[in-house]
Amino acid sequence: MRKKLVFIISLLLVASMALSACQKDAAPAVDQPVTEDKVKVCQITDTGGIDDKSFNATAWKGILDAEGSLGIEGKYLESQETADYEKNINSFIEDECDLIITVGFLIADATTAASAAYPDAKFSIVDYAFDPALPNVVGQIFETDEAAFLAGYLAAGVTKTGKVGTFGGMQIPTVTIFMDGFVKGVAKYNEVKGTNVEVLGWDVEKQEGLFTNSFDDQQKGRELAISLMDEGADIIMPVAGPVGIGAAAAIQERGGAYFIGVDADWALTNEKYADITLTSVMKLMDATTEAVIKSVIDGTFTGGNVVGTLANEGVALAPFHNLESLVTDEMKAELEQLKADIIAGVIVLD
Repeated sequence: MRKKLVFIISLLLVASMALSACQKDAAPAVDQPVTEDKVKVCQITDTGGIDDKSFNATAWKGILDAEGSLGIEGKYLESQETADYEKNINSFIEDECDLIITVGFLIADATTAASAAYPDAKFSIVDYAFDPALPNVVGQIFETDEAAFLAGYLAAGVTKTGKVGTFGGMQIPTVTIFMDGFVKGVAKYNEVKGTNVEVLGWDVEKQEGLFTNSFDDQQKGRELAISLMDEGADIIMPVAGPVGIGAAAAIQERGGAYFIGVDADWALTNEKYADITLTSVMKLMDATTEAVIKSVIDGTFTGGNVVGTLANEGVALAPFHNLESLVTDEMKAELEQLKADIIAGVIVLD
Protein backbone atom coordinates (compact mmCIF):
# COMPACT_ATOMS: atom_id res chain seq x y z
CA MET A 1 0.00 0.00 0.00
CA ARG A 2 2.80 2.41 0.92
CA LYS A 3 4.64 1.66 -2.34
CA LYS A 4 1.45 2.38 -4.33
CA LEU A 5 1.01 5.73 -2.48
CA VAL A 6 4.62 6.77 -3.21
CA PHE A 7 4.15 5.84 -6.88
CA ILE A 8 0.98 7.99 -7.12
CA ILE A 9 2.68 10.99 -5.48
CA SER A 10 5.62 10.69 -7.91
CA LEU A 11 3.26 10.70 -10.87
CA LEU A 12 1.54 13.82 -9.54
CA LEU A 13 4.88 15.64 -9.09
CA VAL A 14 6.00 14.78 -12.62
CA ALA A 15 2.69 15.98 -14.03
CA SER A 16 2.90 19.22 -12.06
CA MET A 17 6.43 19.91 -13.31
CA ALA A 18 5.43 19.21 -16.90
CA LEU A 19 2.44 21.56 -16.65
CA SER A 20 4.62 24.28 -15.16
CA ALA A 21 7.15 23.93 -18.00
CA CYS A 22 4.41 24.21 -20.59
CA GLN A 23 2.99 27.32 -18.98
CA LYS A 24 6.46 28.88 -18.90
CA ASP A 25 7.03 28.16 -22.58
CA ALA A 26 3.62 29.51 -23.48
CA ALA A 27 3.90 32.75 -21.47
CA PRO A 28 4.11 35.84 -23.70
CA ALA A 29 7.37 37.86 -23.70
CA VAL A 30 5.63 40.91 -22.28
CA ASP A 31 5.18 39.09 -18.97
CA GLN A 32 8.93 38.74 -18.54
CA PRO A 33 10.68 41.37 -16.38
CA VAL A 34 12.83 43.75 -18.46
CA THR A 35 16.00 45.18 -16.91
CA GLU A 36 17.61 48.13 -18.70
CA ASP A 37 21.23 49.01 -18.03
CA LYS A 38 21.75 52.49 -16.66
CA VAL A 39 23.74 55.00 -18.66
CA LYS A 40 27.21 55.01 -17.12
CA VAL A 41 28.95 58.40 -16.79
CA CYS A 42 32.57 58.36 -15.67
CA GLN A 43 34.65 61.35 -14.52
CA ILE A 44 38.43 61.65 -14.44
CA THR A 45 39.71 64.40 -12.16
CA ASP A 46 42.86 66.42 -12.49
CA THR A 47 45.39 66.28 -9.66
CA GLY A 48 43.22 68.42 -7.38
CA GLY A 49 41.00 65.43 -6.57
CA ILE A 50 37.24 64.90 -6.54
CA ASP A 51 36.72 66.98 -3.39
CA ASP A 52 38.78 70.00 -4.43
CA LYS A 53 35.97 72.41 -3.47
CA SER A 54 36.39 73.70 -7.01
CA PHE A 55 35.86 72.52 -10.58
CA ASN A 56 36.38 68.76 -10.04
CA ALA A 57 33.78 68.81 -7.28
CA THR A 58 31.41 71.01 -9.29
CA ALA A 59 31.55 68.75 -12.35
CA TRP A 60 30.99 65.74 -10.10
CA LYS A 61 27.93 67.49 -8.65
CA GLY A 62 26.53 67.58 -12.18
CA ILE A 63 26.90 63.80 -12.37
CA LEU A 64 25.31 63.33 -8.95
CA ASP A 65 22.44 65.58 -9.99
CA ALA A 66 22.00 63.47 -13.13
CA GLU A 67 21.86 60.32 -10.99
CA GLY A 68 18.78 61.77 -9.34
CA SER A 69 17.15 63.50 -12.30
CA LEU A 70 18.11 61.19 -15.16
CA GLY A 71 18.72 57.84 -13.45
CA ILE A 72 22.32 57.41 -14.60
CA GLU A 73 25.18 55.67 -12.81
CA GLY A 74 28.16 57.86 -11.90
CA LYS A 75 31.75 56.81 -11.29
CA TYR A 76 35.07 58.62 -10.94
CA LEU A 77 38.80 58.07 -10.88
CA GLU A 78 41.22 60.53 -9.30
CA SER A 79 44.49 61.44 -11.01
CA GLN A 80 47.39 61.76 -8.60
CA GLU A 81 49.71 62.97 -11.37
CA THR A 82 49.46 63.83 -15.06
CA ALA A 83 50.75 60.36 -15.96
CA ASP A 84 47.47 58.95 -14.60
CA TYR A 85 45.32 60.62 -17.25
CA GLU A 86 45.85 58.08 -20.02
CA LYS A 87 45.67 55.15 -17.61
CA ASN A 88 42.38 56.36 -16.13
CA ILE A 89 40.82 56.99 -19.53
CA ASN A 90 41.78 53.50 -20.70
CA SER A 91 40.31 52.05 -17.53
CA PHE A 92 36.98 53.67 -18.24
CA ILE A 93 37.10 52.60 -21.90
CA GLU A 94 37.44 49.01 -20.67
CA ASP A 95 34.58 49.66 -18.26
CA GLU A 96 32.42 50.59 -21.28
CA CYS A 97 31.37 53.97 -19.93
CA ASP A 98 28.73 55.69 -22.05
CA LEU A 99 30.30 59.11 -21.43
CA ILE A 100 33.78 59.90 -20.12
CA ILE A 101 34.19 63.35 -18.60
CA THR A 102 37.75 64.65 -18.30
CA VAL A 103 38.45 67.71 -16.17
CA GLY A 104 40.89 70.48 -16.88
CA PHE A 105 43.20 72.02 -19.46
CA LEU A 106 46.05 69.63 -18.64
CA ILE A 107 44.12 66.50 -19.62
CA ALA A 108 43.42 67.80 -23.13
CA ASP A 109 46.20 65.86 -24.87
CA ALA A 110 45.15 62.56 -23.30
CA THR A 111 41.55 63.26 -24.27
CA THR A 112 42.54 64.02 -27.87
CA ALA A 113 44.50 60.77 -28.16
CA ALA A 114 41.70 58.70 -26.65
CA SER A 115 39.01 60.26 -28.84
CA ALA A 116 41.02 59.30 -31.94
CA ALA A 117 41.81 55.81 -30.68
CA TYR A 118 38.19 55.13 -29.68
CA PRO A 119 35.98 57.01 -32.18
CA ASP A 120 32.83 55.29 -30.94
CA ALA A 121 33.36 56.48 -27.36
CA LYS A 122 31.83 59.74 -26.14
CA PHE A 123 33.85 62.33 -24.20
CA SER A 124 33.30 65.72 -22.64
CA ILE A 125 36.18 67.85 -21.36
CA VAL A 126 35.61 70.52 -18.74
CA ASP A 127 37.43 73.83 -19.22
CA TYR A 128 38.75 73.21 -22.72
CA ALA A 129 37.60 73.63 -26.31
CA PHE A 130 39.04 71.87 -29.35
CA ASP A 131 39.42 73.93 -32.53
CA PRO A 132 38.45 72.42 -34.87
CA ALA A 133 35.91 70.44 -32.89
CA LEU A 134 36.35 66.70 -32.45
CA PRO A 135 33.35 64.61 -33.54
CA ASN A 136 33.07 62.64 -30.29
CA VAL A 137 34.08 65.31 -27.76
CA VAL A 138 32.02 68.10 -26.22
CA GLY A 139 34.10 70.89 -24.74
CA GLN A 140 32.67 72.75 -21.75
CA ILE A 141 34.04 76.29 -21.72
CA PHE A 142 33.10 79.35 -19.73
CA GLU A 143 33.26 83.09 -20.24
CA THR A 144 34.45 83.53 -16.66
CA ASP A 145 35.85 86.96 -17.44
CA GLU A 146 32.23 88.19 -17.51
CA ALA A 147 31.59 87.28 -13.87
CA ALA A 148 35.15 88.18 -12.85
CA PHE A 149 34.57 91.66 -14.32
CA LEU A 150 31.74 92.10 -11.82
CA ALA A 151 33.98 90.84 -9.01
CA GLY A 152 36.70 93.32 -9.95
CA TYR A 153 34.22 96.20 -9.99
CA LEU A 154 32.92 95.11 -6.59
CA ALA A 155 36.42 94.75 -5.13
CA ALA A 156 37.36 98.23 -6.30
CA GLY A 157 34.29 99.61 -4.56
CA VAL A 158 34.93 97.81 -1.27
CA THR A 159 38.71 98.16 -0.85
CA LYS A 160 39.92 100.51 1.87
CA THR A 161 43.58 100.53 0.86
CA GLY A 162 43.03 101.23 -2.83
CA LYS A 163 44.85 97.99 -3.68
CA VAL A 164 43.45 94.57 -4.57
CA GLY A 165 45.30 91.45 -5.68
CA THR A 166 45.05 88.26 -7.67
CA PHE A 167 47.26 85.30 -8.55
CA GLY A 168 46.93 82.09 -10.53
CA GLY A 169 47.77 78.42 -10.20
CA MET A 170 49.29 78.12 -13.67
CA GLN A 171 49.53 80.57 -16.56
CA ILE A 172 47.01 78.87 -18.80
CA PRO A 173 43.99 80.44 -20.58
CA THR A 174 41.38 78.98 -18.21
CA VAL A 175 43.15 80.71 -15.31
CA THR A 176 44.18 84.02 -16.87
CA ILE A 177 40.66 84.66 -18.21
CA PHE A 178 39.54 85.16 -14.59
CA MET A 179 42.43 87.53 -13.93
CA ASP A 180 41.77 89.49 -17.14
CA GLY A 181 38.14 90.03 -16.22
CA PHE A 182 39.01 91.02 -12.65
CA VAL A 183 41.50 93.67 -13.76
CA LYS A 184 39.08 95.05 -16.37
CA GLY A 185 36.35 95.30 -13.75
CA VAL A 186 38.64 97.35 -11.52
CA ALA A 187 39.52 99.56 -14.49
CA LYS A 188 35.82 100.10 -15.20
CA TYR A 189 35.26 101.21 -11.62
CA ASN A 190 38.17 103.65 -11.86
CA GLU A 191 36.72 105.01 -15.11
CA VAL A 192 33.23 105.49 -13.67
CA LYS A 193 34.25 106.80 -10.25
CA GLY A 194 37.42 108.70 -11.10
CA THR A 195 39.43 106.58 -8.65
CA ASN A 196 42.81 104.87 -9.00
CA VAL A 197 42.41 101.44 -7.45
CA GLU A 198 45.47 99.32 -8.23
CA VAL A 199 45.55 95.60 -9.04
CA LEU A 200 48.56 93.66 -7.80
CA GLY A 201 49.52 90.30 -9.25
CA TRP A 202 48.44 90.63 -12.89
CA ASP A 203 49.21 92.92 -15.80
CA VAL A 204 46.63 92.51 -18.56
CA GLU A 205 48.66 94.26 -21.23
CA LYS A 206 51.88 92.34 -20.60
CA GLN A 207 50.08 89.13 -19.58
CA GLU A 208 52.49 88.81 -16.66
CA GLY A 209 51.84 88.16 -13.00
CA LEU A 210 51.98 85.90 -9.98
CA PHE A 211 51.54 82.11 -10.25
CA THR A 212 52.07 79.25 -7.81
CA ASN A 213 52.64 76.75 -10.66
CA SER A 214 50.51 74.34 -8.67
CA PHE A 215 46.85 73.64 -8.06
CA ASP A 216 47.34 71.71 -4.85
CA ASP A 217 50.22 73.28 -2.87
CA GLN A 218 48.33 75.32 -0.28
CA GLN A 219 51.54 76.62 1.30
CA LYS A 220 52.33 78.46 -1.93
CA GLY A 221 48.89 80.03 -1.84
CA ARG A 222 49.52 81.18 1.70
CA GLU A 223 52.86 82.70 0.75
CA LEU A 224 51.49 84.68 -2.20
CA ALA A 225 48.54 85.95 -0.18
CA ILE A 226 50.89 87.18 2.55
CA SER A 227 53.08 88.85 -0.07
CA LEU A 228 50.08 90.64 -1.60
CA MET A 229 48.84 91.76 1.82
CA ASP A 230 52.33 93.02 2.65
CA GLU A 231 52.07 95.20 -0.49
CA GLY A 232 48.76 96.61 0.70
CA ALA A 233 46.10 94.46 -0.97
CA ASP A 234 43.02 94.05 1.23
CA ILE A 235 40.98 91.95 -1.24
CA ILE A 236 42.57 88.93 -2.96
CA MET A 237 41.22 86.59 -5.66
CA PRO A 238 43.31 83.40 -6.09
CA VAL A 239 42.57 81.46 -9.28
CA ALA A 240 44.24 78.23 -8.23
CA GLY A 241 41.71 75.65 -7.05
CA PRO A 242 42.59 74.16 -3.62
CA VAL A 243 45.68 76.42 -3.45
CA GLY A 244 43.18 79.16 -2.65
CA ILE A 245 42.55 77.51 0.73
CA GLY A 246 46.06 78.44 1.78
CA ALA A 247 45.41 82.04 0.77
CA ALA A 248 42.08 82.14 2.62
CA ALA A 249 43.74 80.78 5.75
CA ALA A 250 46.43 83.48 5.61
CA ILE A 251 43.83 86.23 5.12
CA GLN A 252 41.72 84.93 8.00
CA GLU A 253 44.70 84.71 10.34
CA ARG A 254 45.96 88.21 9.60
CA GLY A 255 42.59 89.94 9.37
CA GLY A 256 41.80 93.24 7.72
CA ALA A 257 41.39 91.70 4.25
CA TYR A 258 38.82 89.77 2.24
CA PHE A 259 38.83 86.81 -0.13
CA ILE A 260 37.12 86.25 -3.49
CA GLY A 261 36.60 82.60 -4.44
CA VAL A 262 36.48 81.08 -7.91
CA ASP A 263 34.66 78.18 -9.61
CA ALA A 264 32.23 77.48 -6.75
CA ASP A 265 30.56 79.58 -4.05
CA TRP A 266 33.30 79.44 -1.43
CA ALA A 267 31.08 80.72 1.36
CA LEU A 268 29.16 77.46 0.98
CA THR A 269 31.86 74.99 -0.05
CA ASN A 270 34.44 76.33 2.41
CA GLU A 271 32.24 77.56 5.24
CA LYS A 272 35.24 77.99 7.53
CA TYR A 273 36.12 81.08 5.50
CA ALA A 274 32.60 82.44 4.99
CA ASP A 275 33.27 85.44 7.23
CA ILE A 276 36.08 86.68 4.95
CA THR A 277 34.58 85.66 1.57
CA LEU A 278 33.25 88.75 -0.19
CA THR A 279 31.87 86.80 -3.16
CA SER A 280 32.92 84.12 -5.66
CA VAL A 281 33.23 83.97 -9.44
CA MET A 282 31.22 80.84 -10.13
CA LYS A 283 31.70 78.53 -13.06
CA LEU A 284 28.58 76.36 -13.06
CA MET A 285 30.04 73.19 -14.50
CA ASP A 286 27.38 71.10 -12.81
CA ALA A 287 24.74 72.56 -15.14
CA THR A 288 26.79 72.11 -18.32
CA THR A 289 27.85 68.61 -17.30
CA GLU A 290 24.24 67.56 -16.71
CA ALA A 291 23.28 69.06 -20.09
CA VAL A 292 25.89 66.93 -21.88
CA ILE A 293 24.71 63.82 -20.03
CA LYS A 294 21.15 64.52 -21.13
CA SER A 295 22.30 64.73 -24.75
CA VAL A 296 23.76 61.23 -24.46
CA ILE A 297 20.49 59.89 -23.08
CA ASP A 298 18.24 61.54 -25.67
CA GLY A 299 20.56 60.79 -28.59
CA THR A 300 21.48 64.37 -29.50
CA PHE A 301 25.14 64.18 -28.43
CA THR A 302 27.48 65.66 -31.01
CA GLY A 303 30.98 67.07 -30.98
CA GLY A 304 31.39 70.79 -30.34
CA ASN A 305 31.30 73.18 -27.42
CA VAL A 306 28.94 74.18 -24.63
CA VAL A 307 29.65 77.78 -23.55
CA GLY A 308 28.67 79.07 -20.13
CA THR A 309 27.96 82.83 -19.98
CA LEU A 310 26.16 85.35 -17.79
CA ALA A 311 23.27 85.19 -20.27
CA ASN A 312 22.69 81.44 -19.90
CA GLU A 313 23.76 81.38 -16.23
CA GLY A 314 26.78 79.22 -16.96
CA VAL A 315 28.83 81.76 -14.97
CA ALA A 316 27.68 84.03 -12.16
CA LEU A 317 28.71 86.18 -9.23
CA ALA A 318 27.89 84.48 -5.93
CA PRO A 319 25.78 86.12 -3.21
CA PHE A 320 27.61 88.15 -0.57
CA HIS A 321 26.38 86.01 2.34
CA ASN A 322 28.01 87.08 5.63
CA LEU A 323 29.51 90.20 4.08
CA GLU A 324 26.25 91.56 2.68
CA SER A 325 26.65 94.69 4.83
CA LEU A 326 29.80 95.67 2.91
CA VAL A 327 27.89 95.96 -0.37
CA THR A 328 25.74 99.06 -0.65
CA ASP A 329 22.42 99.15 -2.45
CA GLU A 330 24.03 101.49 -4.95
CA MET A 331 26.78 98.93 -5.67
CA LYS A 332 24.22 96.14 -6.07
CA ALA A 333 22.31 98.21 -8.60
CA GLU A 334 25.49 99.02 -10.50
CA LEU A 335 26.45 95.35 -10.65
CA GLU A 336 23.02 94.44 -12.03
CA GLN A 337 23.35 97.13 -14.70
CA LEU A 338 26.86 95.98 -15.62
CA LYS A 339 25.60 92.41 -15.92
CA ALA A 340 22.79 93.56 -18.21
CA ASP A 341 25.24 95.60 -20.29
CA ILE A 342 27.55 92.59 -20.74
CA ILE A 343 24.63 90.37 -21.76
CA ALA A 344 23.37 93.02 -24.20
CA GLY A 345 26.84 93.52 -25.72
CA VAL A 346 27.12 97.12 -24.52
CA ILE A 347 30.24 96.08 -22.60
CA VAL A 348 32.49 93.80 -24.67
CA LEU A 349 35.30 91.86 -23.01
CA ASP A 350 37.92 90.90 -25.60
